[in-house]
Amino acid sequence: MSGPTEVVLLGTGSADGWPNAFCRCDSCEAARAAGVVRSPTSVLVDGRILLDLGPHVEASATRAGTHLADLAAVLVTHVHEDHCAPAALLHRTWATDEPLVVHGPPAVVAACTPWLDPAGSPITLREVTAGDDLEVAGYRVRVLPATHEAFGPAVLYDVTTPAEARLLYATDTGPLTPEAFAAIRGSRFDLVLLEETFGHRPAGPGHHDLTSFGTTVADLRDIGALTDDGRVVAIHLSHHNPPPAQLAEALAAHDAIAPPDGTHLTVPGRPPRPDRAATGDGPTTA
Repeated sequence: MSGPTEVVLLGTGSADGWPNAFCRCDSCEAARAAGVVRSPTSVLVDGRILLDLGPHVEASATRAGTHLADLAAVLVTHVHEDHCAPAALLHRTWATDEPLVVHGPPAVVAACTPWLDPAGSPITLREVTAGDDLEVAGYRVRVLPATHEAFGPAVLYDVTTPAEARLLYATDTGPLTPEAFAAIRGSRFDLVLLEETFGHRPAGPGHHDLTSFGTTVADLRDIGALTDDGRVVAIHLSHHNPPPAQLAEALAAHDAIAPPDGTHLTVPGRPPRPDRAATGDGPTTA
């Protein structure tokens, strides 16, 4: 067993962030008063894997006391601008020519392509679809279907780290499909990062509210998709949620939390698991 996995929540908010700068609702005013500012959702794993390439990831990494200099791969869920802001790829080429692989659905690859030097770039783009099973820079990645449309399908990511910690990154999505539940049955995630956009308001298409969030968390526990001490973190939070203190109480009922942007989480490693390649079920290297 190697050392623990380090997860940094670079952003935990929805597209407009929370508080919404144009809004004076009770939720936004309470967040301002508490000093809780959430930027669009993005997560950094071990400094090596970036989950979603939002418009604020560069500044968010600096504010979180880290950097993106050691990135090996980016996993993008879908093309909406709060998850796919490809100008960051150009900025990276101003600093380094180390190789980087960006994975995402076809619309993500199309959006990123114009930002790469057609004469040659250290950045490689790879299309993914739900059902893919990959090895990415030493991490095992399964691509799962999201209940969300973004100029084509959106995806979720099931990531197992070299330390054998396992996490589910599930944003943006509404209640999971039967196919997604079947794919993760018995997965025993150590950390689930699950979107919860709409709070007490009925969820719009492709998102969760607190009621459907709670149902999804209960279903994950019922199918053995969480370890006994696995943590559930609510992400993609918007001002449609109740004020921060009330949200914390609502999430506690589901044994879930909503840490602020910049939070560093440590996920313990596990003993090595049997090599799936030995059974013929190994991932494709990407």
